[in-house]
Formats: sequence, structure tokens, C-alpha cells
Amino acid sequence: MRKEYLGIAAACASSCLGGASVVATRAVVPLTDPATLAVMRYGVGAICLALLVRAMRRPWPDRADLLPVALLGVLFFALFPFLFNLSLSYTTAARGSLALSTLPFMTLIVAALLRGEAVTRSKLAGVVLATIGVAVALGDGIAGDATLRAGDILMVATALCGAFYNVLSRPYLARVPALVYTTIGMIAGTAASLTWALAWGEPLRVLDMPAWAGAAIAFLGIGGAALTFYLWSYGLEHTTPTCVATTVTLNPIVAMALGTLLLGEPAPGRLALGLAAVALGIVLVSGSAPLHAWIRMSKWQKRRRTERILDRLTDRQLDDVGLLDARAERRRRRSPPFWWLPYD
Repeated sequence: MRKEYLGIAAACASSCLGGASVVATRAVVPLTDPATLAVMRYGVGAICLALLVRAMRRPWPDRADLLPVALLGVLFFALFPFLFNLSLSYTTAARGSLALSTLPFMTLIVAALLRGEAVTRSKLAGVVLATIGVAVALGDGIAGDATLRAGDILMVATALCGAFYNVLSRPYLARVPALVYTTIGMIAGTAASLTWALAWGEPLRVLDMPAWAGAAIAFLGIGGAALTFYLWSYGLEHTTPTCVATTVTLNPIVAMALGTLLLGEPAPGRLALGLAAVALGIVLVSGSAPLHAWIRMSKWQKRRRTERILDRLTDRQLDDVGLLDARAERRRRRSPPFWWLPYD
């Protein structure tokens, strides 16, 4: 259970980084084509992860798993970013983020169809509440011209790719470490995007990019690709696909907040209300994991209070009540200082 709520935390962090990536992508995508941008973003991320795998000497998967993992990587790191970048060239960041928030619904449906996950009332209610929270937070930001619908449809197709990746990845992540799994997938996706960019893209436009665009691409590669999708795979490794997918509703909230801080875009007053709804939706989908974490922390606090009381007593006082041996045993097996670490 401890790993389950660590997986939820990793997925939340991944979605927050994804929200920042939406803002960076929206700024850079007019300067290049979607395939070339995917190559630059995931190429940088693949290099970072490959160096980390080599430094940590992590084993590669069996040959039987290598091809399926690579194909899923093409789905998530080639087709997904191509549709994502193409969508943001037609629609706004707010509308695109809202369309991407259909990912939890699609993951829930795909998981049910493939029998990878049971649909419960709590999960369904959490998905609905989180999506409503996004709509409330964006407010009037989703209104726009009818010509933006093409971008919205492309983003929904992007979410569908992510839903299949979330569900189909779970069996392989049970055998392949998240770091290695993400690295292989990102390398395969970058190779596919490179082929697409050379055949139909405009890679030479990169030479005319300003310096700030290079910094944005560096962020997209390191933070928006390597770190974001490693955390996403870690979440899929330790909790359910629907729970991980629900955290994507944090994406538009972060995108709007950063747009307000960095770009001076207006933020609706209902942003805090939407964020609260999203947080509650994630708790509902995650089930008992947050409650388990709260119970464990309460027990740790109670144990620490007991230890402080015992430390104030002398050996003779403890011997009178028969607790002297208990303190000696406690000192021999000193518990770690952080509540989330296992007790030996």
C-alpha cells in the first residue's frame, strides 16, 4: 500500500510537469512542425534516461518483452506527441487541456473493456468530479471560435492513445523497471518521430529558432519528457491505470496558473474551487491509499509521543513498571526518522 500512494504522488508530479509542458509547447510549436518538435523533446529525454540507465546499470528486459515495449513507446512517444503538438497548433492551451482531461474517462473504459480494472462507483464519481473541476477552473477560457474544434478533436484522439498506453503498459511494468521501460519506449518513439519528420516535416526550421525557444525545448526534453514520463511510468507500475490517468486533470490547472504568472493571462476566480474538485476526485479514484497514509502517519506520531515519554524516565522507574527491557530493545532496533520508510 505504501508504494501505491507513492505511485499516486509520482503521477501527480508528472501531471504538474505536464501542465508546464503545455505552456512551453504552445510557445514553441508555431516555430516548427509537430514531428520535429517531438524529435527534439523526446530525443533529449531519451538521451538523459539512457545515460541514467547506464550509470545505474539497470538490466534490459527479455527479448520477448522488447518488441511490445518498443511498440507501446511508438504509440505514446511518437503518435501521442504528434497529435498533441498538432492539436495545439489549432486550438488554445485551455481548450486543449480540457480535451486532454477526457483521458481518465477513456482509461476507465479501455481498462474495463480489456478487463484490466474493475469499474467502481468511487472511481466513476472521482473521474466525473475531477473533470467537472477542470471545466469549473477554466470557466470562460474554453469558449472560442468553431474553427478550434479540429484541435479539440485531435486532442481527444491524443487522450485515446494515452488510455491504451496506460492499460496495456501495466503487465510489462510488472516485469520491467519503470526507468528502463520509459527509456526503451522513448528511444523507439523518437526514432519513429525522426522518420516522420525527415519524410514529411520541416526540420531545417530549427536553425531559425531564437535562443528562448532552445531553452524551452531543453525544459521539454529534461523536465517535460525524461522526468515527466518516468514519474508517469512509476505511477503505472505501482497503482491502477485509472488512478494515474485521473491525475492528468491537474494538467490544465497548472497550465492556467503558469499562464497567469508567466504570460500575464487572466485567471478566473473559480480556479481554487476547480483545484479542490480535482483533488477530491483524485482521492476518490485512489480509494484507500490516502486514508492508509493518514492512518500510518497517525500511528507513527503516537509511537513517537510514547518514545519521548519513555526517554524522560530513569532506568529504575522503567524497571519498577517492567519496561526497562522494552527501552533497550527499542534502542537496539531504532526506527528510521521518516514515516514513509519501512521499519526493519
